[in-house]
Amino acid sequence: MIQSLIFSTSMKPAVIIISLSVAVLIVLTAQVIRQELKLRNLKFRAAENTAGIKQREDGIAELKTKVQTLKETMTSVNNKLDGLKKKKETMEKSTKESDTSLQTCKSEKADAEKKKADITEAITKIKADHEQAKKKAGEDVQGLKQRILDRDKAVCAFVDTTNEEARKVCGITEAPK
Repeated sequence: MIQSLIFSTSMKPAVIIISLSVAVLIVLTAQVIRQELKLRNLKFRAAENTAGIKQREDGIAELKTKVQTLKETMTSVNNKLDGLKKKKETMEKSTKESDTSLQTCKSEKADAEKKKADITEAITKIKADHEQAKKKAGEDVQGLKQRILDRDKAVCAFVDTTNEEARKVCGITEAPK
């Protein structure tokens, strides 16, 4: 009986419609399952992408804080570098001034040593001249003493030896007889 129902002419369009409906239902179910799998896959990929983006955002935020820290460090290092450059310039100026002062002192020392040498030479010359003059004066004094003695002898030869004062001057101790 079922066979007769299925193959009856009045039921033929109904079987076709039911068969088509079942086929459409199977196709739609397959489409729904496929869409559901695609959605699940897309949700999974979206979750993975969101996690990756979150990690990247965290990494970027961490890098931003590191960059900020490095900028602050760089600023302080630059300030210290500027301070050191100023100190270096000051020290170079001081060194140049010291070198200039040293050169001035060296030239003054050389001048002083030259003056000292000149003065020492002059003193030596003056001493030599003084010694020579002293020697000459001594010789002149000796010569004068000798002349005085010679005159005294010449005078004593003519002096009256009876006079006591004349004897003292001439160095005669005894009176003549």
